[in-house]
Amino acid sequence: MATPPSTDRRQFLGRLSLPERRYITDALRTETVGGILLLAAAVVALIWANAWPHAYETVSNWTIGPSTPLHLDLSLENWAKDGLLTIFFFVAGIELKREFVAGELRSPSAAALPVVAAVCGVALPAIVFTVANSGSGGHPAGWAIPTATDIAFALGVLAVVGSHLPSALRAFLLTLAVVDDLIAILIIAVFYSSGIKFWALGLSFAGLVLFWFLHRRGVHGWYLYVPLGLVIWSLMHESGIHATVAGVAMGLILRCHTEGDEKHSPGEHIEHLVRPLSAGFAVPVFALLAAGVTLSGPALMQVFTQATPLGIILGLLVGKTVGIFGGTWLAARFTRAELNPQLTWADLFAVSTLAGIGFTVSLLISELAFPGDPALADRAKAAVLVGSVLCALVATVLLKLRNRYYRQLCDEEDLDPDGDGVPDVHRQQAG
Repeated sequence: MATPPSTDRRQFLGRLSLPERRYITDALRTETVGGILLLAAAVVALIWANAWPHAYETVSNWTIGPSTPLHLDLSLENWAKDGLLTIFFFVAGIELKREFVAGELRSPSAAALPVVAAVCGVALPAIVFTVANSGSGGHPAGWAIPTATDIAFALGVLAVVGSHLPSALRAFLLTLAVVDDLIAILIIAVFYSSGIKFWALGLSFAGLVLFWFLHRRGVHGWYLYVPLGLVIWSLMHESGIHATVAGVAMGLILRCHTEGDEKHSPGEHIEHLVRPLSAGFAVPVFALLAAGVTLSGPALMQVFTQATPLGIILGLLVGKTVGIFGGTWLAARFTRAELNPQLTWADLFAVSTLAGIGFTVSLLISELAFPGDPALADRAKAAVLVGSVLCALVATVLLKLRNRYYRQLCDEEDLDPDGDGVPDVHRQQAG
């Protein structure tokens, strides 16, 4: 007698539940607007730095802030790198916490694929860069530069090319980027921190404990948490650990599950308030002050002929794409997960290429990796820009080939003839 087919195989990239889909749509709507602003800020920075380089350098290096024992008299570029990006990583910390308690990462079986994809998407670019820089002229200290995915930039590209990417693929991209951000902040904390001052680190940790205690006791009031957050950030900055770690830590502390008659958890509420500030101001301003590199003919030639920038480009374009796609395919095969029949592995390959866009965190690591060599840091930044643009172009072509089909899937997901706010496909799922 024939053995019946197994019915316990989990579907990969299946249709999201209605609440999850609404959360993803709301979150990515803000990130998409932020992505467009990020693209615009990068273009302005490039034009400004190449047309009026002296003015751009003067503004970037303009020092502001109190010269206190905590050394907060920083240039505008450093305020953007250490300060504004802390807001970005604060939101990333909340996203990560939510994924663990209510999103794709709450179940080990569901988390396996995006986690493996993210890890492989970090490991392979680092390997590609290291191999490219293994010779005498290489600079292996920059191995982490091509490891990051920029979700805002990727969504900005999607908005520009008009791709109707199905919500399951968008959710996978978001979850992948959240795990990627966690790995990135761990890399920054472990490999790009030096001269640690334990007194400042201990006081910063004590501030985090107080932050947690007040939050768990249900104490409300921005006038308490904002000053406390600034103190925690200042002490983390002084400690030698990169200040953005404070943002992730505070985001992870927030409660992201509802209690009692709450409609939204405190973490979701705060994320809803802070995400527009992160996506619409913090990240674009950082891009404006960090993406201004010289793109003359000789400089572009160096990007494609020198080991360090070439390793970054190959890491983003090849390492990220192959790492994410290959890791996901292998994880699906070994966990016996079945791909959603409405999608193909080619769709995942296109999203993997899109995830090769590494901008915000890659630019940050470019500066951290080569602090004593501004020229090399600028070449690394130029390589990040070139590699991200190449990934965007390849992903645009691949997604455009399927855009008509994606539109059909999105229309099906949105179909609501009776206008009750519940699309028919979700009513059928509930039934």
